[in-house]
Amino acid sequence: MPVIEITSLSHPGVEVFGNLTEKQLRHSYEGDNGIFIVESPKVISRALDAGYKPLSLLCERKHVDGDAAEIISRCGTDVPVYTGDRQLLASLTGYVLTRGVLCAMHRPCFKSVEEVCREARRVVVIDGVVDAVNVGSIFRSAAALGIDAALLTRTSCDPLNRRAVRVSMGSVFAIPWTWMDCSLSDLSKTGLRTVAMALTDRSVSIDNPQLMAEPRLAIVMGNEGDGLPQSTIDEADYVVRIPMSHGVDSLNVATAAAVAFWQLT
Repeated sequence: MPVIEITSLSHPGVEVFGNLTEKQLRHSYEGDNGIFIVESPKVISRALDAGYKPLSLLCERKHVDGDAAEIISRCGTDVPVYTGDRQLLASLTGYVLTRGVLCAMHRPCFKSVEEVCREARRVVVIDGVVDAVNVGSIFRSAAALGIDAALLTRTSCDPLNRRAVRVSMGSVFAIPWTWMDCSLSDLSKTGLRTVAMALTDRSVSIDNPQLMAEPRLAIVMGNEGDGLPQSTIDEADYVVRIPMSHGVDSLNVATAAAVAFWQLT
């Protein structure tokens, strides 16, 4: 691997680690599918395990032969490793590097909804969840609690957002996911019954026996503030609530998702 010592923030190739916004990383890099940034050896390793392709690494000098050595070896001889003083790298990225290493990776070509859901028994639909922490937390719970796939509306935070990846601890690489441009009712064509998590007059309890007996379900989680749109609730096969106590009417979306995943898997 070529180890390249940088002495300024204008060194060619390092702009991806500090000068480009998340939107620019997604859409404007060399005309391909875009790139994203992964932090820490453990999470980078999980991305490599899932088949994601590295573009370049940014690493504190002391970690080149230390904590990052295995990652650098796995990335191969054609992937440049940019290194420099800790303070210079922090000036570039805006923070001290997590365990001393960042990896820029190529975004994948996304699969169709049908392909992602084909073998899935339990799917989460993330509808308009905009906070990166919540999206990362939902993915982490989904991977841990037996969800087979995830679909996201275009109004949701990108799972490959740097913070979402970090919060998920690499779980965004553990289960297949894609963007969902179809309506909720179109999911019935994949054989999934849909579950809107919402408080309405027709909501059934999450431990409803008929619901529990469904062989294939898509569990729909809505926006942090407004919940699910009424049109989505109307389209769903089930509208479901989590029983509450002490006058509490709802949970944070990531917490509610974890409860739903546990009960319905």
